[in-house]
Amino acid sequence: MNQRRISVIAPCRNERAHVVAFCDAVAAQELPEGVALEVLVADGMSDDGTRDLLVQRCAADPRFAMIDNPRRIVSSGLNRCIERARGEVIVRMDLHTRYESDYIVECLAALDRTGAANVGGPWRAEGEGATQEAVAAAFQSRWVTGGARSRALDHEGPVDTVYLGCWPRATFDRYGLFDEDLVRNQDDEHNLRLTRRGAVVWQSARIVSAYRPRETLAQLFRQQLQYGYWKPFVMRKHGQAAALRQLAPGAFVAALALSVLLGLVWPAAGRAAALLGNLYGVYVLAVSLAIARDEGYELLLRLPLVIVSYHAGYGLGTLCGWFDVLRGRSPSPAFGTLTR
Repeated sequence: MNQRRISVIAPCRNERAHVVAFCDAVAAQELPEGVALEVLVADGMSDDGTRDLLVQRCAADPRFAMIDNPRRIVSSGLNRCIERARGEVIVRMDLHTRYESDYIVECLAALDRTGAANVGGPWRAEGEGATQEAVAAAFQSRWVTGGARSRALDHEGPVDTVYLGCWPRATFDRYGLFDEDLVRNQDDEHNLRLTRRGAVVWQSARIVSAYRPRETLAQLFRQQLQYGYWKPFVMRKHGQAAALRQLAPGAFVAALALSVLLGLVWPAAGRAAALLGNLYGVYVLAVSLAIARDEGYELLLRLPLVIVSYHAGYGLGTLCGWFDVLRGRSPSPAFGTLTR
Protein backbone atom coordinates (compact mmCIF):
# COMPACT_ATOMS: atom_id res chain seq x y z
CA MET A 1 0.00 0.00 0.00
CA ASN A 2 1.27 3.49 -0.88
CA GLN A 3 1.56 5.69 2.19
CA ARG A 4 0.76 9.37 2.34
CA ARG A 5 3.85 11.05 3.75
CA ILE A 6 3.48 14.14 5.95
CA SER A 7 6.44 16.37 6.82
CA VAL A 8 6.27 18.41 10.02
CA ILE A 9 8.69 21.34 9.99
CA ALA A 10 9.71 23.41 13.02
CA PRO A 11 12.37 26.12 13.48
CA CYS A 12 13.88 26.58 16.92
CA ARG A 13 16.74 28.17 18.84
CA ASN A 14 17.59 27.79 22.53
CA GLU A 15 14.38 25.98 23.43
CA ARG A 16 15.68 23.53 26.05
CA ALA A 17 12.64 24.12 28.25
CA HIS A 18 10.18 23.30 25.47
CA VAL A 19 11.78 20.93 22.99
CA VAL A 20 11.01 17.65 24.77
CA ALA A 21 7.34 18.51 25.31
CA PHE A 22 7.07 19.59 21.68
CA CYS A 23 8.57 16.36 20.36
CA ASP A 24 6.30 14.32 22.62
CA ALA A 25 3.25 16.23 21.37
CA VAL A 26 4.13 15.64 17.71
CA ALA A 27 4.85 11.96 18.32
CA ALA A 28 1.46 11.62 20.04
CA GLN A 29 -0.52 12.96 17.07
CA GLU A 30 -3.35 10.61 16.10
CA LEU A 31 -2.71 9.87 12.45
CA PRO A 32 -4.99 7.89 10.15
CA GLU A 33 -3.89 4.56 8.78
CA GLY A 34 -1.63 4.88 5.77
CA VAL A 35 -0.01 8.16 6.83
CA ALA A 36 3.76 8.22 7.42
CA LEU A 37 5.26 11.05 9.45
CA GLU A 38 8.65 12.75 9.37
CA VAL A 39 9.58 15.59 11.72
CA LEU A 40 12.29 18.05 10.71
CA VAL A 41 13.52 20.48 13.36
CA ALA A 42 15.78 23.29 12.13
CA ASP A 43 17.98 24.32 15.03
CA GLY A 44 19.46 27.81 14.91
CA MET A 45 22.76 26.69 16.45
CA SER A 46 21.39 26.57 20.00
CA ASP A 47 23.88 26.83 22.85
CA ASP A 48 21.63 26.00 25.81
CA GLY A 49 21.47 22.20 25.48
CA THR A 50 18.63 22.11 22.93
CA ARG A 51 20.81 20.38 20.35
CA ASP A 52 21.75 17.59 22.75
CA LEU A 53 18.09 16.90 23.44
CA LEU A 54 17.31 16.87 19.74
CA VAL A 55 20.15 14.45 19.05
CA GLN A 56 18.77 12.13 21.71
CA ARG A 57 15.28 12.29 20.24
CA CYS A 58 16.51 11.64 16.70
CA ALA A 59 18.47 8.62 17.90
CA ALA A 60 15.43 7.22 19.72
CA ASP A 61 12.84 7.91 17.01
CA PRO A 62 13.87 7.64 13.34
CA ARG A 63 10.94 9.87 12.30
CA PHE A 64 12.80 12.87 13.79
CA ALA A 65 15.73 14.66 12.17
CA MET A 66 17.66 17.78 13.19
CA ILE A 67 18.79 20.24 10.53
CA ASP A 68 21.36 22.99 11.09
CA ASN A 69 20.12 26.54 10.55
CA PRO A 70 23.29 28.68 10.63
CA ARG A 71 21.39 31.93 9.89
CA ARG A 72 19.39 31.41 13.09
CA ILE A 73 16.18 33.02 11.79
CA VAL A 74 12.76 31.49 11.20
CA SER A 75 12.53 31.94 7.44
CA SER A 76 15.85 30.20 6.73
CA GLY A 77 14.98 27.42 9.18
CA LEU A 78 11.65 26.80 7.46
CA ASN A 79 13.28 26.76 4.05
CA ARG A 80 16.00 24.29 5.05
CA CYS A 81 13.27 21.98 6.34
CA ILE A 82 11.16 22.32 3.18
CA GLU A 83 14.17 21.57 0.99
CA ARG A 84 14.81 18.39 2.98
CA ALA A 85 11.14 17.35 3.35
CA ARG A 86 9.89 14.30 1.50
CA GLY A 87 6.20 14.72 2.30
CA GLU A 88 3.46 15.54 -0.16
CA VAL A 89 1.98 17.71 2.60
CA ILE A 90 4.04 20.04 4.83
CA VAL A 91 2.78 21.06 8.27
CA ARG A 92 4.45 23.82 10.26
CA MET A 93 4.46 23.43 14.03
CA ASP A 94 6.19 25.69 16.57
CA LEU A 95 7.61 24.85 19.97
CA HIS A 96 5.67 27.46 21.97
CA THR A 97 2.29 26.04 20.98
CA ARG A 98 0.04 23.36 22.45
CA TYR A 99 -1.71 21.11 19.93
CA GLU A 100 -4.84 18.99 20.05
CA SER A 101 -4.09 15.34 19.27
CA ASP A 102 -5.99 15.60 15.97
CA TYR A 103 -4.20 18.75 14.81
CA ILE A 104 -2.52 17.14 11.80
CA VAL A 105 -5.63 15.12 10.92
CA GLU A 106 -7.74 18.29 10.81
CA CYS A 107 -5.10 20.05 8.72
CA LEU A 108 -5.24 17.24 6.17
CA ALA A 109 -9.04 17.25 6.20
CA ALA A 110 -9.14 21.00 5.57
CA LEU A 111 -6.76 20.66 2.62
CA ASP A 112 -8.82 17.84 1.15
CA ARG A 113 -12.20 19.59 1.41
CA THR A 114 -11.07 23.09 0.33
CA GLY A 115 -8.25 22.56 -2.15
CA ALA A 116 -6.58 25.62 -0.60
CA ALA A 117 -2.92 26.47 -1.05
CA ASN A 118 -2.51 26.87 2.73
CA VAL A 119 -4.71 26.00 5.68
CA GLY A 120 -4.48 26.55 9.41
CA GLY A 121 -6.43 27.09 12.57
CA PRO A 122 -7.23 30.28 14.44
CA TRP A 123 -4.43 31.97 16.34
CA ARG A 124 -5.48 31.23 19.90
CA ALA A 125 -3.42 32.62 22.82
CA GLU A 126 -3.24 30.87 26.18
CA GLY A 127 -1.43 32.33 29.18
CA GLU A 128 -0.24 31.27 32.61
CA GLY A 129 0.06 33.84 35.37
CA ALA A 130 -1.59 37.25 35.55
CA THR A 131 0.54 39.17 33.06
CA GLN A 132 0.65 36.45 30.41
CA GLU A 133 -3.10 35.90 30.79
CA ALA A 134 -3.64 39.63 30.20
CA VAL A 135 -1.36 39.51 27.14
CA ALA A 136 -3.33 36.52 25.81
CA ALA A 137 -6.70 38.19 26.45
CA ALA A 138 -5.63 41.37 24.64
CA PHE A 139 -4.17 39.30 21.80
CA GLN A 140 -7.58 37.73 21.23
CA SER A 141 -9.53 41.01 21.27
CA ARG A 142 -10.62 42.47 17.93
CA TRP A 143 -10.38 45.94 19.50
CA VAL A 144 -6.65 45.46 20.13
CA THR A 145 -5.69 43.61 16.95
CA GLY A 146 -7.91 45.46 14.48
CA GLY A 147 -10.39 42.67 13.85
CA ALA A 148 -7.95 40.20 12.31
CA ARG A 149 -9.94 37.12 11.30
CA SER A 150 -6.95 34.93 12.20
CA ARG A 151 -7.78 35.67 15.86
CA ALA A 152 -11.50 34.76 15.48
CA LEU A 153 -11.77 31.31 17.04
CA ASP A 154 -15.00 30.39 15.21
CA HIS A 155 -14.08 31.67 11.75
CA GLU A 156 -14.24 29.14 8.91
CA GLY A 157 -13.28 30.49 5.52
CA PRO A 158 -10.71 32.45 3.52
CA VAL A 159 -8.29 34.75 5.39
CA ASP A 160 -5.38 37.01 4.44
CA THR A 161 -3.01 35.07 6.68
CA VAL A 162 -3.24 32.03 8.92
CA TYR A 163 -1.45 30.78 12.02
CA LEU A 164 1.47 28.43 11.26
CA GLY A 165 0.19 26.70 8.11
CA CYS A 166 -0.22 23.42 6.25
CA TRP A 167 0.57 23.30 2.56
CA PRO A 168 0.52 20.81 -0.30
CA ARG A 169 4.11 20.50 -1.47
CA ALA A 170 2.94 21.94 -4.77
CA THR A 171 2.32 25.32 -3.11
CA PHE A 172 6.05 25.85 -2.58
CA ASP A 173 6.89 24.50 -6.02
CA ARG A 174 4.54 27.08 -7.57
CA TYR A 175 4.87 30.14 -5.32
CA GLY A 176 8.35 29.75 -3.87
CA LEU A 177 9.78 29.42 -0.37
CA PHE A 178 9.85 31.94 2.47
CA ASP A 179 11.69 35.21 1.99
CA GLU A 180 14.97 34.90 3.90
CA ASP A 181 15.46 38.67 3.89
CA LEU A 182 12.66 38.87 6.49
CA VAL A 183 13.41 38.11 10.12
CA ARG A 184 9.74 38.62 11.02
CA ASN A 185 6.49 38.54 9.01
CA GLN A 186 7.80 35.92 6.60
CA ASP A 187 4.51 34.02 6.96
CA ASP A 188 2.40 37.12 6.24
CA GLU A 189 4.52 37.89 3.18
CA HIS A 190 4.23 34.33 1.87
CA ASN A 191 0.45 34.32 2.33
CA LEU A 192 0.22 37.71 0.61
CA ARG A 193 2.19 36.26 -2.28
CA LEU A 194 -0.34 33.43 -2.51
CA THR A 195 -3.49 35.53 -2.33
CA ARG A 196 -2.20 38.14 -4.80
CA ARG A 197 -1.84 35.35 -7.35
CA GLY A 198 -5.34 34.03 -6.76
CA ALA A 199 -4.60 31.18 -4.34
CA VAL A 200 -6.78 30.54 -1.30
CA VAL A 201 -5.55 30.69 2.31
CA TRP A 202 -8.16 28.96 4.47
CA GLN A 203 -8.80 29.03 8.20
CA SER A 204 -10.61 26.12 9.85
CA ALA A 205 -11.97 26.36 13.38
CA ARG A 206 -11.53 22.59 13.64
CA ILE A 207 -7.73 22.95 13.64
CA VAL A 208 -7.06 23.65 17.32
CA SER A 209 -3.86 24.82 18.95
CA ALA A 210 -2.91 27.33 21.64
CA TYR A 211 0.03 29.72 21.42
CA ARG A 212 1.98 30.87 24.48
CA PRO A 213 2.45 34.65 24.23
CA ARG A 214 5.16 36.74 25.85
CA GLU A 215 5.33 36.69 29.64
CA THR A 216 6.36 40.28 30.42
CA LEU A 217 5.58 43.74 29.10
CA ALA A 218 9.20 44.23 28.03
CA GLN A 219 9.14 41.00 26.01
CA LEU A 220 5.81 41.95 24.45
CA PHE A 221 7.05 45.42 23.50
CA ARG A 222 10.21 44.03 21.87
CA GLN A 223 8.19 41.44 19.95
CA GLN A 224 5.74 44.04 18.62
CA LEU A 225 8.61 46.42 17.82
CA GLN A 226 10.05 43.74 15.53
CA TYR A 227 6.70 42.84 13.98
CA GLY A 228 6.09 46.50 13.20
CA TYR A 229 9.60 47.10 11.87
CA TRP A 230 9.44 44.37 9.24
CA LYS A 231 5.99 45.31 7.86
CA PRO A 232 7.28 48.16 5.65
CA PHE A 233 9.78 45.79 4.03
CA VAL A 234 6.89 43.47 3.12
CA MET A 235 4.95 46.47 1.78
CA ARG A 236 7.96 47.60 -0.26
CA LYS A 237 8.21 44.18 -1.86
CA HIS A 238 4.53 43.95 -2.84
CA GLY A 239 3.47 47.59 -3.04
CA GLN A 240 0.67 47.07 -0.53
CA ALA A 241 -0.09 46.02 3.01
CA ALA A 242 -1.67 42.64 3.63
CA ALA A 243 -4.43 44.49 5.52
CA LEU A 244 -5.15 48.17 6.24
CA ARG A 245 -5.29 47.51 10.00
CA GLN A 246 -1.51 47.06 9.91
CA LEU A 247 -1.09 50.76 9.13
CA ALA A 248 -3.08 52.12 12.09
CA PRO A 249 -0.53 51.83 14.95
CA GLY A 250 2.22 53.54 12.97
CA ALA A 251 -0.13 56.32 11.87
CA PHE A 252 -1.26 56.90 15.47
CA VAL A 253 2.27 57.01 16.92
CA ALA A 254 3.38 59.35 14.11
CA ALA A 255 0.42 61.69 14.64
CA LEU A 256 0.95 61.79 18.40
CA ALA A 257 4.71 62.37 18.15
CA LEU A 258 4.34 65.06 15.48
CA SER A 259 1.67 66.95 17.39
CA VAL A 260 3.76 66.82 20.59
CA LEU A 261 6.82 68.22 18.76
CA LEU A 262 4.81 70.93 17.01
CA GLY A 263 3.19 71.75 20.33
CA LEU A 264 6.56 73.04 21.56
CA VAL A 265 6.22 76.02 19.21
CA TRP A 266 2.52 75.98 18.28
CA PRO A 267 0.01 75.83 21.15
CA ALA A 268 -2.80 74.52 18.94
CA ALA A 269 -0.73 71.45 18.11
CA GLY A 270 -0.10 70.90 21.82
CA ARG A 271 -3.83 70.94 22.46
CA ALA A 272 -4.31 68.47 19.61
CA ALA A 273 -1.70 66.19 21.15
CA ALA A 274 -3.46 66.33 24.51
CA LEU A 275 -6.82 65.59 22.87
CA LEU A 276 -5.39 62.67 20.90
CA GLY A 277 -3.71 61.25 24.01
CA ASN A 278 -6.87 61.60 26.08
CA LEU A 279 -9.02 59.96 23.43
CA TYR A 280 -6.60 57.06 23.22
CA GLY A 281 -6.60 56.76 27.01
CA VAL A 282 -10.39 56.54 27.04
CA TYR A 283 -10.23 53.94 24.28
CA VAL A 284 -7.69 51.83 26.19
CA LEU A 285 -9.76 51.95 29.38
CA ALA A 286 -12.97 51.05 27.52
CA VAL A 287 -11.31 48.13 25.75
CA SER A 288 -9.72 46.96 29.01
CA LEU A 289 -13.13 46.95 30.71
CA ALA A 290 -14.69 45.05 27.81
CA ILE A 291 -11.95 42.39 27.87
CA ALA A 292 -12.05 42.11 31.67
CA ARG A 293 -15.82 41.65 31.60
CA ASP A 294 -15.37 38.57 29.41
CA GLU A 295 -12.07 37.22 30.72
CA GLY A 296 -12.06 38.21 34.40
CA TYR A 297 -11.75 41.48 36.30
CA GLU A 298 -8.53 40.30 37.94
CA LEU A 299 -6.85 41.23 34.62
CA LEU A 300 -8.12 44.80 34.62
CA LEU A 301 -5.12 46.46 36.27
CA ARG A 302 -2.69 44.91 33.79
CA LEU A 303 -4.68 45.27 30.58
CA PRO A 304 -4.09 49.01 29.90
CA LEU A 305 -0.30 48.63 29.92
CA VAL A 306 -0.56 45.45 27.85
CA ILE A 307 -2.67 47.19 25.20
CA VAL A 308 -0.33 50.20 25.09
CA SER A 309 2.65 47.82 24.72
CA TYR A 310 0.96 46.17 21.74
CA HIS A 311 0.16 49.43 19.96
CA ALA A 312 3.22 51.51 20.92
CA GLY A 313 5.67 48.73 20.14
CA TYR A 314 4.12 47.91 16.77
CA GLY A 315 3.63 51.57 15.84
CA LEU A 316 7.16 52.64 16.78
CA GLY A 317 8.61 49.62 14.99
CA THR A 318 6.64 50.50 11.85
CA LEU A 319 8.01 54.04 11.85
CA CYS A 320 11.57 52.74 12.26
CA GLY A 321 10.95 50.37 9.37
CA TRP A 322 9.64 53.13 7.11
CA PHE A 323 12.60 55.32 8.08
CA ASP A 324 14.96 52.68 6.68
CA VAL A 325 12.78 51.74 3.69
CA LEU A 326 12.29 55.33 2.50
CA ARG A 327 16.04 55.95 2.70
CA GLY A 328 16.69 52.81 0.68
CA ARG A 329 18.59 51.18 3.52
CA SER A 330 18.92 47.50 4.27
CA PRO A 331 17.18 46.24 7.42
CA SER A 332 18.92 47.29 10.61
CA PRO A 333 20.89 44.57 12.45
CA ALA A 334 19.28 45.85 15.65
CA PHE A 335 16.00 44.30 14.44
CA GLY A 336 17.64 41.17 13.06
CA THR A 337 17.86 39.08 16.23
CA LEU A 338 14.80 37.10 17.26
CA THR A 339 13.50 37.83 20.76
CA ARG A 340 11.51 35.73 23.17
